[in-house]
Amino acid sequence: MLNIIFTQRRGNSQGRSKTSKTNKTNILAAVNTWLAVCMLAAVTACANSPNSKALEESLAADPKLKQNPVVFSSAPPATAIETNSTAKLPPDFPTEIPLYPNAELIEVAGQTDPSQKNVRLRWESTDPVNSVQNFYSTEFGRRNWEIVSRPTAEGQGSLVAKRDNLQVTVSLSPTQKVGGSTEFAIDYSKESPAIAASPQPNNSESSASPTASPTPSNSEGTTPTPSASPKSAKVSQQDRQIPQQLRQYVADLTQLEVLKVRATENANLETASTLPKPNKIVTRREYARWLVAANNQIYASRQAKQIRLAVDSSEAAFSDVPKTDPDFSAIQGLAEAGVIPSSLSGETKDVKFRPDAPLSRETLILWKVPLDTRQVLPTANIEGVKEKWGFQDASKIDSQASRAVLADFNNGDLANIRRVFGFTTLFQPKKSVTRAEAAASLWYFGVQDQGLSAKDALEAKSQPAP
Repeated sequence: MLNIIFTQRRGNSQGRSKTSKTNKTNILAAVNTWLAVCMLAAVTACANSPNSKALEESLAADPKLKQNPVVFSSAPPATAIETNSTAKLPPDFPTEIPLYPNAELIEVAGQTDPSQKNVRLRWESTDPVNSVQNFYSTEFGRRNWEIVSRPTAEGQGSLVAKRDNLQVTVSLSPTQKVGGSTEFAIDYSKESPAIAASPQPNNSESSASPTASPTPSNSEGTTPTPSASPKSAKVSQQDRQIPQQLRQYVADLTQLEVLKVRATENANLETASTLPKPNKIVTRREYARWLVAANNQIYASRQAKQIRLAVDSSEAAFSDVPKTDPDFSAIQGLAEAGVIPSSLSGETKDVKFRPDAPLSRETLILWKVPLDTRQVLPTANIEGVKEKWGFQDASKIDSQASRAVLADFNNGDLANIRRVFGFTTLFQPKKSVTRAEAAASLWYFGVQDQGLSAKDALEAKSQPAP
């Protein structure tokens, strides 16, 4: 009985609790509904009030913006800046103008005068200034350009050359830019007026009248060139073996009959219409013989500059060139004149000449240059030779020969190295010399303002006797 009463009370209590929670939920819902209605009524009531108008105007868009709308467009793409532009040669660039091999074209100035087609090309090279100057001096001379003017020994001024209706000016800066680069400019024009060269002294070595070809009397204007071959003349098969740049030098000396050779060791000297085996290595005895013969033929009218041949009564300067040697008179004559080092001059203790050994480049310059300068060779060192010539292998040159190499540089375009070997940054002093190269070195004797060429000697021989 008691259990039944307790159970009933417990059920009634749980029922009242559920009813209370339901009533609370209903009250909260009613309150929320009432608040929403009040807020809606308040907003509606303020819609037409002055305050609501002010609020609306403060939040409205600026009328000026409606009249002049601002267009927000995307920024234009950035223009690419060309930091390393590569200039190109003009399409009509004259192919006869030599181009320095280790240079980059950095600017091409347009035709400033369409009637004359003046064009300027600016170049940059990592090579020193003297290398660029030597290249153009050599190439213009080799390609038969007329040198109108050239820079001074210090590198001041421009190199001006003409050929046909084309004039070229190479402007060099005497100093390099910071970083080791060299800038130079090439100006060329067609049908330009001729540039008058400054008066030059007369040729003290020859009385022949000037010709269209440059003569050695001009120390600052022109460079002597070999005789021009007639265009109709056919080149023999043997002449084709001679490098084209050396061909006319060899031809002039062959006409002077100074390039005599022996068919066999004990045979007599022979003179041919052309140089046999021009690319054969020349021996020291052959070059000594040619050196004496060329000097004496070119200075045929100047006995004071001739080399005297040795006589049988002379005491041999070299143990391997006895008096019975067929070339004794020439080799001994060079030694007695002090042209080649020997025990007589005290410049060497070597008593052997090695007549049948190949002639090296440094030996060729050592023997030839004294007959150009006719003076004591200057002192020289590796740095001096490298600075002047730009030779990468200057340290390999014999100390005695380096004096002649340095003196040869001072002869400008008439330097033997430029005439024989062209432009080079490697002298290769121990390299053997060919017969054709040896002949080219003998084509000219003297310095820039006082000298004669094989061409001058041929012209003198062709003049009628007084």
